[in-house]
Amino acid sequence: MGRGARGWFWLAVAVVAAVAVAGRTWAGAPRPSEVKVGIVTFLSGAAAAPFGIPARNAAEVLIEELNAGRVPAPYSTRGVGGVPIRPVVIDEAGGAEKQVAEFRRLVLDERVDLVIGYISSADCLAVAPVAEELRALLVLFDCGTHQIFEERTYRYVFRTHGHQILDNVGAARYILRIKPEVATIAGINQNYAWGQDSWNTFRDSMRRLKPDVRVLAEQFPRLFAGEYSAELSALLAARPDVIHTSFWGGDLESFLIQGLPRRIYERSTLVLTTGDTVLPRLGQQIPPGVVIGARGPHGALAPNVPLNRWFREVYTSRFNVRPVYPAYHMSQAILGVKHAYEKALAANRGVWPTREQVAAALRGATFETPSGTIRMALGNGHQAVEGVAFGITSRYNSATKEMELTRVLSFPAECVNPPEGMKSEEWIARGFPGAKCP
Repeated sequence: MGRGARGWFWLAVAVVAAVAVAGRTWAGAPRPSEVKVGIVTFLSGAAAAPFGIPARNAAEVLIEELNAGRVPAPYSTRGVGGVPIRPVVIDEAGGAEKQVAEFRRLVLDERVDLVIGYISSADCLAVAPVAEELRALLVLFDCGTHQIFEERTYRYVFRTHGHQILDNVGAARYILRIKPEVATIAGINQNYAWGQDSWNTFRDSMRRLKPDVRVLAEQFPRLFAGEYSAELSALLAARPDVIHTSFWGGDLESFLIQGLPRRIYERSTLVLTTGDTVLPRLGQQIPPGVVIGARGPHGALAPNVPLNRWFREVYTSRFNVRPVYPAYHMSQAILGVKHAYEKALAANRGVWPTREQVAAALRGATFETPSGTIRMALGNGHQAVEGVAFGITSRYNSATKEMELTRVLSFPAECVNPPEGMKSEEWIARGFPGAKCP
């Protein structure tokens, strides 16, 4: 072969190779045999039974039903775009440093396609920057601190439920609806980001909505302290009209069990922003007159829509107890991921999407859940907004083995969430500009 012929030969080879590469790029990654999802939730410790295990159970039953194609519309396709989901479940216990290491292991060693996880606000704050560093898709399913998307921006990190602002602005609005004469308030909250943020939001919202309200006590015991004699004595001595707490898990149960014999509920109205989790666990031990929240329209306060009726039935049938709000939060994350993958698949004409394409599909998305419609409306489309509901315990129902809730009021997302581009503290300080409340 002459020099000219050889030149043309190698040019042809290069062109063919380029076309092949272009073809592979156009075709995208091959359809995988499974979508591997890291699920991180408390499986041990004080937060496991009331929070972590219900969330794990929700993931288990929902993934099984999705893989079998038994979930109602709009989620009736099997798995994710026909590809089965395989969960890899990890215990969240151990603290933020351990969770950062576990996250790296899930992404780099287990090679999961994405991670859904984290109940603790401290864990979420620690893991989110690592996800961005690794360019790993992370969906936060339960932690509530508003700082995550108000302090920095992310490309690969999402949260598919509302943050603590809706809980505590909603709690303030609810209290002033049912007790407009309230004059004094107090709080007992865990001494870390979640507890401090929750109390500050409730206190400042009450002051903004009713400027003559006085704060009589602010208690901040350490996380998972478990013993609250001193704090209860201080609250009993202060005798506020309302006591607010964002305690969760074992802390909330311990506080109630220790406070009820001292009849703290007779002197003050207790406001439990995470109270839904104790209804099935403590049953008749909870007295009447306690305000119960579920961190959104979840659990006992979830809407009567077909997807919720289905979810409640399959969960209760499997685990012999109704789903509490962490289970609903987990369902929102999983269904949001399915929605994003299948939206990206459709936009890509059936070609399997990259993680960047999935992230783009979830950014600003609107999708249906057992708790109603979720909109990814804050944090440049990475933070969900939703409404919130509260009720007050009335009488024990022997059939459900729970205290019934009366005087249930719902507040839409537009009433209890700041607008895009405005920090939560500024929104409250300025008197909730743009809020649309019934």
